[in-house]
Parts: sequence; structure tokens; C-alpha cells
Amino acid sequence: MPVVFGEFNVILAYVFGIVLIYLLGRMFLMPIKLIFRLIYNALIGGAMLWVLNFVGAHIGFNIAVNPITALVAGFLGLPGVVLLILFKVFIA
Repeated sequence: MPVVFGEFNVILAYVFGIVLIYLLGRMFLMPIKLIFRLIYNALIGGAMLWVLNFVGAHIGFNIAVNPITALVAGFLGLPGVVLLILFKVFIA
């Protein structure tokens, strides 16, 4: 049974619609994942900075909490705290 040209257009429209819904879903899902990842990094970085200052108070090592150190620890998380420690040890 041959495919009528009108039926082919309907099938093509359905395929296009499904692909469009998939792409829109991906587009809206990416920013949400990025926001959750930044929140996770901020919580881990802030907690590690707090623990570092709490433990470091006993040995005389602390990192000042200011907007710059909070942003570095917040955006980068644990690697940001390690970067702040290295910066404090080698440069400051």
C-alpha cells in the first residue's frame, strides 16, 4: 500500500514535534542542573572553609572570610578551598 503524501507530512510533523519537545526540555534542564551544582559547591565550600577556620584556630592558621574567599569557595567548592590554602601558604 503506497504512502499518501499527506500522511507523510503528518508523520514528519510528529517527528519534528517530538524532536522540538526534546530539545526544549534539554535547554530548560541544563540551567537547573547548573544552579543545583553551584548550590552544592557553595555548601561544600562554605562548610570546608568553616571547618578549616575552626580547626586552624587551634594551630594558628585561618583564612579570612570576605566576599572574594566566599566566592572562590562557593563557585569551586573543595578545590576552591584548597586553592585558598595554597594561596595563603605560598603567597600571603
